[in-house]
Amino acid sequence: MEARYLLDTNIVSYLLNGQMPAVHRRYRQTEEGLIAFSAITEAEIFYGVAKRPGATRLRLAAESFFATASIFNWDSNAARTYGQLRAEQQRKGLPLSIEDLMIAAHALSLGLTLVTHDQAFGFVDGLKTEDWTAA
Repeated sequence: MEARYLLDTNIVSYLLNGQMPAVHRRYRQTEEGLIAFSAITEAEIFYGVAKRPGATRLRLAAESFFATASIFNWDSNAARTYGQLRAEQQRKGLPLSIEDLMIAAHALSLGLTLVTHDQAFGFVDGLKTEDWTAA
């Protein structure tokens, strides 16, 4: 089965921390093969874990979560999409963080819907988004 959704860092955080019951419900109801993650999201999660060295439960949860996850590596197509997207966002005066731009570019390059609770992604032309916190 081919992936349909790319989950953003805030959605993964909700899953790892037991927050937002609607996100958990939707995650469980969605077929496993339809959900994927960007290596950028994985990096952001493990950065958050590294900032909290005493958070053993969180580290173990993240390691377990990503051990079986379908993760897309950053590739040349994502990099080229990123370059174009960053230039467009700067021209429009709507810059996102570097990480958010990378995740948006990754979703665009793969043709996937980005699942996020971050409304800033709504400013990215052509990016399909869903907010599972409202489900």
